Amino acid sequence: MNARAPGRALGTVHAEWTKLRTLHSTWWLLLALVALTVLAGAATTGSMTAGDCPVPADCHEDTVKLSLTGVWLGQGAVVVLAVLTMSGEYGTGTIRTTLTTEPGRVRLLAAKALVLCALTAAASAVGVLGSLVVGRLLLSADGFTTPGLTDGPTLRAAVGTVLYLTLAALIGLGAATALRDTATAVTAVLALFYAFPLLAGLLADPDWQERALRAAPATAGLAIQATIDLDQLPIGPWAGIGVLGGYAGAALVAGGWVLRARDA
Repeated sequence: MNARAPGRALGTVHAEWTKLRTLHSTWWLLLALVALTVLAGAATTGSMTAGDCPVPADCHEDTVKLSLTGVWLGQGAVVVLAVLTMSGEYGTGTIRTTLTTEPGRVRLLAAKALVLCALTAAASAVGVLGSLVVGRLLLSADGFTTPGLTDGPTLRAAVGTVLYLTLAALIGLGAATALRDTATAVTAVLALFYAFPLLAGLLADPDWQERALRAAPATAGLAIQATIDLDQLPIGPWAGIGVLGGYAGAALVAGGWVLRARDA
């Protein structure tokens, strides 16, 4: 049995890859991820002006973070794709066939996660690179000083943003596996990413507000995009990614537990 395990695992991954790549919605959502990330980032950087600064270089703007603003919209497409990866099968009833073909629940969830992460990371890398290139062109044309794409802080922000979107996908997958309903899972995860930071910002007590921002997956995870004034962030860049990773791990554990308990 142990000798067959690697082959069976690869077979499960191949089956999940075939299912996901043959869905038109997969490619439309990946395209939406790239388009929203680049276009929203371009709208933000294109609207910036250095005219109010005596010297454009003294505007002290985090041009890298500004260029990556579109991730706020792009993550919505990631969440929908991640949820559909699992909930779509529950909606059509094909999950019964899937579980009959692959009785290993953990192996099935791991295969879905692997394929989803690969596609999300690839599309995210395209979106992030496009955002940085377009943002650099627009901001430089207006007189802003922009760091090179290979600068250490810029690379950290770029790689970290791809990781952020990949972890967001895992949260969506875990939530969909636990809730098994597309609308419920999408609503829950989008509220986690969009509503939680807004509610945290409404807290009157500065200390509680800072604690809430540290705990919110979006504000914590997106701290990875900052390249200046790191001491003013509610949480450090990599610590913030750690918080997001905790959410992803918890979502997958909850989803795996429900998958084994309800569909045994």
